[in-house]
Parts: sequence; structure tokens; C-alpha cells
Amino acid sequence: MSGLDRLDNEDYPSVTMGRAAELLGVQPAFLRRLDAAGILSPSRTDGNHRLYSRRQLEIATRMRALVDEGLSLDAAARIVGLQDDLGAAQARISELEDELDSRPKGKPRR
Repeated sequence: MSGLDRLDNEDYPSVTMGRAAELLGVQPAFLRRLDAAGILSPSRTDGNHRLYSRRQLEIATRMRALVDEGLSLDAAARIVGLQDDLGAAQARISELEDELDSRPKGKPRR
């Protein structure tokens, strides 16, 4: 993967904490709390500065919305995790349904 291709990868850490906080409309302390709680584990530069990926920013956005609704950080993390699990399960169900639909009709599988 070339350097430019990595920028398109949603898991590539490319956003500094200051920029991430600005994009999310939060204080850097919120991102530090997510890191300390083990909810996000940003990459670190050689100078020990945090770098966030697009996927991590999306998680932080979801966490912020739930915290803003009054949930604790722990409760918000549980909800986000359950939502992700549900999404993965729904995607797998769709894959299996597509697989079933693509099988020849009339021949039972053994």
C-alpha cells in the first residue's frame, strides 16, 4: 500500500488530537478520557502525540452523542459495542441470505 493509498484507509491514523477535537466539537480531554478508558487506542507518534483514524473518529462521535444524552462513558461504550455487534450480525445474515439465494433451486444440500 502506497503512502497516498493509506489515507483512504479508514483505519489509518492520520488526525492529530487537536484536529480530532476540533472536528468533533469536543475538548481534547474527552478524547483523553476515551483513551484512558480503553475505548479508543490511538496510535502514537515518535513524540508520543495521539493520532486518530477515521474509524476512531466515528466511534468518538457516537460516544459523544450518547454522553451528551446523559449516559456514563461506560454505558455509552457498551451501547456502541452492542450496536457494532448487531451491525456485524446483520451483515452476516445478509451474506448468508445472498448465498442461499444464489444456490440452484430444487437440489437440497446435504
